Amino acid sequence: MRLTKAIASAVISLSCVFGLVACSENSQALKASKSDVAAYQGAKNGFVDKNWTPGDKTSWEKQLRVRAQIQDEYTRSK
Repeated sequence: MRLTKAIASAVISLSCVFGLVACSENSQALKASKSDVAAYQGAKNGFVDKNWTPGDKTSWEKQLRVRAQIQDEYTRSK
């Protein structure tokens, strides 16, 4: 009788511990690196658009407008 109570107590304790562990939640916050330069300074690699020159803010803004127009479903359906 004593052994079954000890086993039942252990099972209940372990299920409570596992239940608490399962209900905990890890932080899902993004941990992005901080950028020390403005976005228009950009990367100098082969993946940038040909019409954009790194460091030129006006060409950066123009390229963003062009990209937004390409992704706009209303203008694409005309």
